Amino acid sequence: MGLILTTEQALKLWHSVFAQCVSGEWADLTMRQMALLLTVYMTPPEHTVRGLAKGLNISKPAVTRGLDRLAKLGLIRRKRDDGDKRNVLVQRTVKGSVYLSELADLIGDASAVALADSRDAA
Repeated sequence: MGLILTTEQALKLWHSVFAQCVSGEWADLTMRQMALLLTVYMTPPEHTVRGLAKGLNISKPAVTRGLDRLAKLGLIRRKRDDGDKRNVLVQRTVKGSVYLSELADLIGDASAVALADSRDAA
């Protein structure tokens, strides 16, 4: 069975992860930017601005601004679609993969602490 957390434990988990991210060398991403990054890496390609906007139910300009930041950080890359020059494809990068892998490790470690704390409280 998976980890079941109370509301307070879930918020403590998020707080722990976020606190470590803001105090370290992590890219300072907004929720929208993180949602875009996770969508690009956790759903099958190909990704376009239009598709990301529809999938996240946000405007295309908001997606473009988020992708601008992610591209500047090297977490994603844009490439013109050879089949339709009007489209720009959003692609994964090694740096983005490493970033999310390390974030997943951080979340996993924080989850283990939360699980231990919930067992101790029981």
